[in-house]
Amino acid sequence: MPDPILVVSNLVAGYEPGVPIVKGASISVDPAEIVIILGPNGAGKSSFIKAVAGLVPVSGGSVTLDGRDITSAPAHNMVRLGLAFVPQTENIFPMMSVEDNLKVSGGVMHKTEVGRRIAEMYDTFPDLAGHRRSAAGNLSGGQRQMLAVARALMVRPKLIVLDEPSAGLSPKFVSMVFEMLVDIRGQGVTVLLVEQNAKAALSIGDRAYVLVEGKDRHHGKASELWTDPTVAELYLGHRPSASNER
Repeated sequence: MPDPILVVSNLVAGYEPGVPIVKGASISVDPAEIVIILGPNGAGKSSFIKAVAGLVPVSGGSVTLDGRDITSAPAHNMVRLGLAFVPQTENIFPMMSVEDNLKVSGGVMHKTEVGRRIAEMYDTFPDLAGHRRSAAGNLSGGQRQMLAVARALMVRPKLIVLDEPSAGLSPKFVSMVFEMLVDIRGQGVTVLLVEQNAKAALSIGDRAYVLVEGKDRHHGKASELWTDPTVAELYLGHRPSASNER
């Protein structure tokens, strides 16, 4: 088995000193996996991945990416270290064109590589190619998420971390976004995401963790967790009925 690309051990993090939101959570993510963080509202899921990405202060534990300790790395260095973060909101520049959004993300790359990488993003996301000169704010919800992910992929990250990528999208666009994540995993990119749409996320994931009150309380294969009674108790609040089982 390959070594995990991401190891988070006993992470403690929060916005205020002495008031942790994440209270000793641990996960590991293997190369080219899709790993999902689930949990009830207020469980600390978004704070957890933001702490991993350097956006929430960490007061305990460690984060290791591809064998390198990145626990204390500032957020603006994470891209160079191989981690790209896609926030839930404000993840594009709406007044700029699609192409200019991609160019901005290529700012850490050599100029000769930027144009080549943008062309690769258009090949990967054909919908964006047809809107390259359009203001990003005019895109549909699903296309905006495509652009946000394309911006993250511009720098060829080892790991892409997403916060609620399906939030606010119609069922059609939810399916589009999750199919996109499967395609990304197929290209060898590792994916870690927080998601409230548990059923949709588990249908495309490899493994999942359930966070409750800032701690990892349960984990397992994504294909098995939807009907797992422990997940039902911790996350869903009840055991899924037969009609809801996949």
